[in-house]
Amino acid sequence: MTDTTFIEAFFTLHRGLPRQAPGSDASTRHLLSLCGPLPERPRVLDLGCGPGPSALLLAAEAGRPGSGGAEVTAVDLYEPFLEELRTAAGARGLADRVRTVRADMGALPSEEFEDGSFDLVWAEGSAYVIGFATALARWRRLLAPGGTIVLTECEWTVEEPSAGARAFWDRECPLRTTAGTVAAARAAGYRVLGVHRLPDSDWAGYYGPLAERVRIRSLDGSAQNPAMAAALAATREELDVRARHGHEYGYTGYVLRPVTADDGGA
Repeated sequence: MTDTTFIEAFFTLHRGLPRQAPGSDASTRHLLSLCGPLPERPRVLDLGCGPGPSALLLAAEAGRPGSGGAEVTAVDLYEPFLEELRTAAGARGLADRVRTVRADMGALPSEEFEDGSFDLVWAEGSAYVIGFATALARWRRLLAPGGTIVLTECEWTVEEPSAGARAFWDRECPLRTTAGTVAAARAAGYRVLGVHRLPDSDWAGYYGPLAERVRIRSLDGSAQNPAMAAALAATREELDVRARHGHEYGYTGYVLRPVTADDGGA
């Protein structure tokens, strides 16, 4: 089994689920409210959009009241997620406001994603793929003057995580505390405009459907495929870690804006 076949099985396992990370419309709206005033029809870039719950909400609601929402460019590497998003956008009458692009969010082509071309860069549950510092460094050029980056990060919520929690997360994606993330954002040249800890219900909205998918796939013969068996095992481990250690970590949303000369370098 290759990494490619495992990744394909992993995405197949997740296809059709409402979300690909903890989150909710309520949390997206709250993070949006922390951004402050936006242009009448803001240009939004949703990176690692998955099936697009955030893209759809931003297309419908971001911008000044009565403006009719944002112009959203939604980026993901997995074409079936983008297909799901296009279908949902059409069903909601948002097809003219959501443009999908299959691309690597860590290496966006400059000829298509020009410097200063977005008022808002959004990444819920996806920045960890390339790393927090890398995301802030590579995405900064995309922001128009006064532009904002919103992303969510998985973090420790206790000062001394247990060995069991560390054994999983140190292998998957080493975590920081909120204080550590704030310090990292400032070190990268950003002001922190807002911080929002996602509630446990945002995890349930993701893990509930995922756990049911795992149950079904485990019974329907899918596990006879080695790659799918590995994807199921990895997902069961993740669900089990959450059940045993979920009080030790959580997702936190950050609203960030680059420091400029007008800020006095602060």
